[in-house]
Formats: sequence, C-alpha cells, structure tokens
Amino acid sequence: MMIIEILCVGNELLSGITLNTNAHWIAAQVAKAGGTVSRVTVVRDELSAISSAVNESLGRKPDILVTTGGLGATYDDMTLEGVAQALGRKAVLDKTAVEMLKTSYKRRHLRYRINKVRLKMATIPEGSVPIENPVGSAPSVMLDIGTRVFCVPGVPTEMKAVFKKHILPLVQKGVGSFVSREANYFVMGVSEGMIAPALVKIVDANSRDAVYLKTHPRGYYKKTTPRIRVHLVCKGADKEHVARMLARISGQLLKDIARLGGRIEE
Repeated sequence: MMIIEILCVGNELLSGITLNTNAHWIAAQVAKAGGTVSRVTVVRDELSAISSAVNESLGRKPDILVTTGGLGATYDDMTLEGVAQALGRKAVLDKTAVEMLKTSYKRRHLRYRINKVRLKMATIPEGSVPIENPVGSAPSVMLDIGTRVFCVPGVPTEMKAVFKKHILPLVQKGVGSFVSREANYFVMGVSEGMIAPALVKIVDANSRDAVYLKTHPRGYYKKTTPRIRVHLVCKGADKEHVARMLARISGQLLKDIARLGGRIEE
C-alpha cells in the first residue's frame, strides 16, 4: 500500500472563504492510482501549527506527505519555514530555486526585480530539492526523510501541474499494477438501516483492500419511501479478477435489494 497524507495550509480554508478543492482533487488522484489517503489536515498560517502538524504526520510514517499552500512571498506564507522548524533545520536561500524563480518570470514575460521579498520563495529547508513551477512562480520543494515530503503551491493550477509530474508517478510506481471498477445503484424502497446487515455480510466475506461498499441517503419519495444510492468499488491487480468480483457482488446486492422489497430506479 502507498499511504499519503495531505496537509493544507491557509487561514482562508478555515474561515469559509475558500473551498478546499486541493485536498479533494489530490485524494481523487491517489484513489484512482490505487493509493490511500489516510488523513487530511488543515491548519492556519501559523508557524507553530504548521511545524506541529508536520511532526505529527511524520510520526505516523506515511509514504508521502503533501503540503499545499504557503509558498508565496507574503508575510503569511510560512510553510517552508514551518517544515524546516519541524525537522530542526534552517531555511536557506537556494541558488537553484533562485534560478527557477528567474526562469518563471522570464517565461511569462514578467519584468520583476528579484528583491528580498521575492527571494523568500527561494528560501527552502536545508537539504531539500527545489522543483520548478511550470505554471506560476514559487518553486515546490521535496525532501526525502524516509517519508517523501512535497511542498506544493496552493494555487490549484500550479498544484495540479506539480502533482501530476512529480508526485503521481511515485504513487503509481509504489502501488504497481492496479485496476478499479465501480457500480452505483439508485434504490427506492430500501433504507440504510434495512440493507446494512446484507452489506456487512458482503464486506466481511471479502478483503477490505479489495472492496469498498457504501450507502448514501437520497431522501424520501413522497415523504414516505426511502431512497438511497449504493456505491460499490472493486479493486485489485488483475483486470479480469476485478471484473468477476464486481459482477459477483453486484449480483448479490441486487438479490438483497429485491428481497427487501426495493427496486432499482431507472
């Protein structure tokens, strides 16, 4: 298994100003690749909060820790300093990161002067490796300390570009061969409580790593008839095996739904 944790940094994420789409997107990419996001943590733009969250994550020893946000030039961009503090390292000006910064401005025809404020984006934890930002300005950063730590920008387009090129391939390589297939059943006349015992039997009869089975309430038809969605995901290394498993479990689900007096909505 590849275990990934996500640490999102930003006051705006905790004040309701900005929806945390970064965590949602990263989690979806990891799941499609066969990895597991075990935890998403969100902290304010505070040095102690960032440092503490990084240490807590590293204590759990995930394969990869991805931090998003806090790499810019403003006073409240503290992620890299927080990571350095967590590791007991200094944040130092990196020559390669400075060149990446210059290249990014040149590529976008921005005639910005590389002053002290902008050099903040090239001041990274000692011993880390800068990663060029193909979309924006601030370089990302990677450290390998048993757990691979990636610090990526909070701007979604920049984060996605770095994640796809540098992080996702590591997840895919770590997972190896992976196939996932899913089915959704929109059911009328069966509630979550009614179908729960049948789902327990199915889950207990299969590997938890291979089968994900979840119900989602969808309200009531004419205020009396329950409606739910049953979401089934089957995973594995072999395409044919996963297809057979999905067909077998789907067949059992449909029998249980019919037995309980439910029907599948068209």
